[in-house]
This record gives sequence, structure tokens and C-alpha cells, in this order.
Amino acid sequence: MDLLIVTTLNAISISTIIILISLGLAVIFGLRGIVNLAHTEFFMLGAYVVVVSDNIGLPVFWAGLALSPIVVGAIGWGIERSLIRFLYERPIEALLGTWGVSLILREGVKLTLGPQQRYTMQPFSGSVAILGVEYPIYRFFIIFVTLLVISGMIYLFLRTDFGLRTRAVISNREMASAVGISTSVIDQTIFALGAGLAGFAGAMMSPVVAVNPNMGLEYFTQTFFAVIIGGVNNIFGVLAGGTIIGSGQAYLSAAFRPVVAQILVLLLAILVVRLRPQGVIGRPS
Repeated sequence: MDLLIVTTLNAISISTIIILISLGLAVIFGLRGIVNLAHTEFFMLGAYVVVVSDNIGLPVFWAGLALSPIVVGAIGWGIERSLIRFLYERPIEALLGTWGVSLILREGVKLTLGPQQRYTMQPFSGSVAILGVEYPIYRFFIIFVTLLVISGMIYLFLRTDFGLRTRAVISNREMASAVGISTSVIDQTIFALGAGLAGFAGAMMSPVVAVNPNMGLEYFTQTFFAVIIGGVNNIFGVLAGGTIIGSGQAYLSAAFRPVVAQILVLLLAILVVRLRPQGVIGRPS
């Protein structure tokens, strides 16, 4: 029973982080059809914002957490303006271009900050008892904050004028432009927002994982499959996909070795895509 409770809490924690990373990727893909292979490198950069904040003497976690979406979002905006905007109508070149960006970001971090693993201190210590099981307070903090951010993103896209304009561009780009919506501004804003979300997720996870230039690769498959199996162009599809991937990883890791669990999650994702090509939430085309 204790193992089941811990595994369930781990499933919630992992799922929320995957959803947070995947939200930006899903919107970018739905907006312009771009498969951004550098997206999880933004996750890695967010974690390094916390590391650098510590190195320059800022309050280690809180400063990094506040700065991560701003810094990484600005980097994402710069990448969109300098490269991605020229590749929107060229999917193969965009795929190769974002792959090149991912390599540049990883190698750039290695050259400037070193390839070694870094660790940051958790802002909260101790644990709380849930049904008699002790669970780290910081893990609850991750769940709580990411759920707030996810709720905020749902509100942004479904209840605000910006969200309405974004959904209009996704639905019919030419018509949206004809009625006066600046599609270029939407493109760069969404790309920066997606990068910022991934960076924020990296900052949140920095106290509980080893921070290194390759850490984004560990979330690459999970993030992309969360978007695919949930259903693109549907924010609730990302929620479903992230929950399936995160829960599958947590529960299978409790029963099998981590490598075996990852393989089984991958097979599960392939099965879902095979049975529901449009995603579990998406509509058949």
C-alpha cells in the first residue's frame, strides 16, 4: 500500500512536469507545424539559469526560478527571429535547423559552463505524511506550482483575447491575417512562451535532478510522445498525453528496472498512436 501511494504521487509529479514542457511544444507545432527538436534544450537552459544564479551569488533557487522563463523565453524569441521564421514553410529544413540549434545549445553550455554535473539546493527540506507515507515537501511544491502554471496557460489560451487570436491563427492563418491579426507577432510570442515554459520546468526540476548539458535528452522522447498521443492542436490532448506518459513511467518503474520501464512506455506510446493516430483527444481527420 505504501509503495502504491508513493508511486501515485511520483506519477502526478512526473506527469505535471512533462505536461509543462509539452504545452509549448504542442502550441508551436499546432501553430506552424514546426517540430522543434531543440525544445528540451530549453528545459536544460532553465536548469542552468538556477546554477548560474547560484554562481553569481543570487538567492540560489528563487532568483533562478523567477529568471528562468524570462531568460529562456528571450533566447527562444531570438532563435525564432534569427532562424525559425525563415523555415516555417520548409519542414525538412526546419527539422534540420532545430536539430542544429539543439547541438549548438548543448555544446555551448559545455564550453561555457563545463560538461560536469551540477547540483542545486532544494528550497524546502523535510517531508509530510500522506496516508502514513512520508513524501518530500519539495515534490508537493513542484506539483502545486506546475498545476497553477498549467491552469494559467489553459486560461490564457481559452479565455483571453490573445488566446482567441492564437487559436484563430492556428485554425486559419490566411483568414486571421485578413481580419488584422499580426501572425508574425503571434508566431514569435508563442515560440518565446513555449521556450519559457520549458525553461521554467527545468528550473523547477533543478534541485531534484543532476543538471548537465545532456539532461534535455532524457525528456526528449517523453515530451514528443506526450504531444503525439494526446492529439496536436488540442491543449487538453497535451494534458492527457502527459498524464499517460508520466503515469506509465512511474508505475512501470516501480515494477521493472528504469530502462525496461522506459522501453515499455515507448511501446505503450507506439500502441496508442497505432490505434488512435489522431491522439486520444484529437478528432479523426
